[in-house]
Amino acid sequence: MKLTARKRRVAMVATGALVAGGMVGLPVGMAYAATACDVTYTTNDWNNGFTASVTIRNLGDPLTSWNLGFTFPGNQRVTQGWSANWTQSGANVTATNMPWNGSLATGASTSIGFNGSYSGTNARPTAFTINGTTCNGASSNQAPTVALTSPAAGASFAAPANVTVSANASDADGSITKVEFYRNGLLVNEDTTAPYSYAMTGLPAGSYTVQARAYDNGTPALTATAERAFTVTGTSQASIVTPATLSVAEGSSAQLNVRLSAAPTGSIPVTLARTGDTDVTVSPTTVTLTSANWQTGVNATVSAAHDADAVNDTATITASATNYTSSITAVTVTDDENTTNPGRYGQEFLELYNKIKAPASGYFSPEGIPYHSVETLLVEAPDHGHETTSEAFSYWLSLEAMYGRATGNWAPFNNAWNVMDRYIIPTETQGGYNPNDPADYAPEANRPDLYPQQGGRLDSSISVGQDPLYNELTQTYGNNRMYVMHWLLDVDNVYGYGRCGDRTTRPAYINTYQRGPQEGVFETVPHPSCETFNFGGPNGYLPIFIGDSSYTRQWRYTSAPDADARAVQAAYWALKWAKEQGKQADISATITKAAQMGDYLRYAMYDKYFKNPGCASPTCAAGTGKSSSAYLLSWYSAWGGPQGSSDWAWRIGSSHNHGGYQNPFAAWALSNTTELIPRSSTARTDWATSLTRQIQFYTWLQSAEGAIAGGATNSWNGDYSARPAGRPTFYGMVYDDKPVYHDPPSNQWFGFQAWSMERVAEYYYETGNAQAKALLDKWVTWALANTTVNGTTYQVPSTLSWTGQPGGNWTSTTTSVNNSGLHVSVVDHTTDVGVTGAYARTLIYYGAKAAHTQAQTTAKALLDALLNHKDAKGIAVTETRADYNRFDDTYNSSTGQGLYIPPGYTGTMPNGDAINSNSTFISIRSFLRNDPEWPKVEAYLNGGPAPTFTYHRFWAQVDVAMALHDYDRLIGN
Repeated sequence: MKLTARKRRVAMVATGALVAGGMVGLPVGMAYAATACDVTYTTNDWNNGFTASVTIRNLGDPLTSWNLGFTFPGNQRVTQGWSANWTQSGANVTATNMPWNGSLATGASTSIGFNGSYSGTNARPTAFTINGTTCNGASSNQAPTVALTSPAAGASFAAPANVTVSANASDADGSITKVEFYRNGLLVNEDTTAPYSYAMTGLPAGSYTVQARAYDNGTPALTATAERAFTVTGTSQASIVTPATLSVAEGSSAQLNVRLSAAPTGSIPVTLARTGDTDVTVSPTTVTLTSANWQTGVNATVSAAHDADAVNDTATITASATNYTSSITAVTVTDDENTTNPGRYGQEFLELYNKIKAPASGYFSPEGIPYHSVETLLVEAPDHGHETTSEAFSYWLSLEAMYGRATGNWAPFNNAWNVMDRYIIPTETQGGYNPNDPADYAPEANRPDLYPQQGGRLDSSISVGQDPLYNELTQTYGNNRMYVMHWLLDVDNVYGYGRCGDRTTRPAYINTYQRGPQEGVFETVPHPSCETFNFGGPNGYLPIFIGDSSYTRQWRYTSAPDADARAVQAAYWALKWAKEQGKQADISATITKAAQMGDYLRYAMYDKYFKNPGCASPTCAAGTGKSSSAYLLSWYSAWGGPQGSSDWAWRIGSSHNHGGYQNPFAAWALSNTTELIPRSSTARTDWATSLTRQIQFYTWLQSAEGAIAGGATNSWNGDYSARPAGRPTFYGMVYDDKPVYHDPPSNQWFGFQAWSMERVAEYYYETGNAQAKALLDKWVTWALANTTVNGTTYQVPSTLSWTGQPGGNWTSTTTSVNNSGLHVSVVDHTTDVGVTGAYARTLIYYGAKAAHTQAQTTAKALLDALLNHKDAKGIAVTETRADYNRFDDTYNSSTGQGLYIPPGYTGTMPNGDAINSNSTFISIRSFLRNDPEWPKVEAYLNGGPAPTFTYHRFWAQVDVAMALHDYDRLIGN
């Protein structure tokens, strides 16, 4: 994802004077505005030290500066602080704002922190002040009360632990509006209805502090907080392992597998007890596990009798044994009055779903965030397996939509969107944004070693176009926040940036790709999306990417539009199936959010700097109104602003359009499905135009054989250079055989073909559109000719090679082109399970609608072959990673490959890894050397064979699960 330089305004006024020791605080006698405030204080303790995270929330008039005060109740000492000027006199502590976080609008908050020392007990301060005013509800109104009822203070649980936090809350002069739950300073849930509780699942070993914060209905809202600590221990006590969920159709049964997490020394009897729906039974009620069967487990039969109602009932089965941690399985009984009993592939879907959702499988973090993969040493688009992408969230939504159809339970679908909303949709607003001057121009360069001297140089003399969406969106939604996902999260905070430089809060927003099309993953420098200058060099990481005379603390985010469009796609199916069940009301709030995301997703339709199509010079005409829209889904949109002020902000689109990113199904849903049509006045028309434009784009790019070629760009070389002679254009944008990135080339991966054409196939299935069918007729014929499947073995295309180009320019009057000179060949094949799953889905939708027998039978054969590769966590095959020889590449000026750090730049990663001209991919990620899989890579770097791995990527497992569900629904046995 390519994020460019931020908008910078020169008129920045500091609130203190710079001296050798840092910023001098504001004078003690300065007058302040009417102040009301709230402070959250949490610690992570170890031995005689601790890290404190402090969040200041302004509940009063806007602040231009703040002074935090509190008193330690014991012998604590501040040893190192960040994001504020920290001083301590005796037990009294003062923190004053930095120049970049002093301005807090009403309702705004900022996070600061410090490391400290103590002996004995590390009790928390009991009172906090901002600018002399007592916080946390000190006013004429009466504050609420809150008390934690569970877990017990000092309780200990065995890992992986399921812990429920429960609280009682009341307000003497009003009512409670909500209770927020925090874990180690991180907001993890909120509950608006008593009794207030939140269930945490699969917690790893560690020390935990949980807080319940109650809000009353006053203005401003007053709060009260209760806190407890508990531990999760990684003792030798093993646990019982059962699936987290199980679905059983009325009148039928399903198998519940019971196993152990570790080998026993003798026979272990495990008792199975059912609570809930009495129509559910389990047999036998006791199974015995031994040293011979503890890994494979023993099956028990869960049966569901018929009943007279037309609802899906639930039950819980608890598996317990002496000295073992129990396991709980939630059973959903699908009713045969309104649900078709799934066939073999429907049952396979539920089995794989249960594996994906089981805490023991490791697909989700303790916060409930899907990882990119279970395994950690994985380098592809993310550079660590426990990062995650917006792509993963969109896949999760699709998985839960299908689960809702299968079970009638829509709570997991709503939960997936809520987790997405909380963790990967940034909350920053852009009060200083000017839609008539949306960003400063910065050219891209072809290689990382041309940054920042040629690429990333801010040039305010180049005119940029107008942003036609901002005023409409702001008026519609009443705020200036972007409601789309950032593309990359460091879920476990392995880099150590934390949230806005606090080092500890997880997950953390990060970014990697920044420097042109040649910057592959092995040439990236991971950096925080919230740049506070706490890490890297004196100006953080900005001088690596951006050429500027001065640098400003800032935040910046980048969206991956194909992921946001896939979230809308999932919402459409959830809505359709919930309506069929009479349960539309269960997900109505989530569907409204999906429509809002579709509103903001339109930024991906626009040129990077809102230049008009056909731009062949940086000085070309700037767009007005919607003239700069290509009505396609480009590679990204991005936005940012300064830390602690609203003096400026920026938004950009992208000039590069890739065939693999298009989603005509989402465009159709956003322009034709009443509940998903966005609220803004022009959104429906925009998406209707986009639907037509995307189908035309595919037609223009379809090769003689049937595969879809690369794409088109409005900014040749990323700097609006003159276009090469003879290149055809699409609505003024020039053909680009490998748009966006070249290492590896973006046009060679068959996965983009399968992903993109699957969306076309869904559109064709729902509408019968003739143009979509024509595209698929040709594409499916080509794909089938390059697919082999024989029992348990299969191969689908992998690497593609391209020659030629589209046969002419496409304009508003074009209906077809002669692409007899545009060719594709298949270089090699793969058994990649995710790509195969996506490809099978394309064949399923097309085969079902077109009654195409070969597509249907090939899809079934591919699914049968995939099912022969089951393991405890899903479906996986072994893969060889020859590209891992680039872990220790130093920069090579002749090839332009290797990690490039500009001369003169020196800095450190949060863990102390040096960043300089000698850095390599692994040298700034030394934590990977502690990964259990690292010895295989090390041996390869020392001359051994290329290492092999068995990866469980979240998106790949979901793609297979969705193919199983689709085959059962559309074709059946």
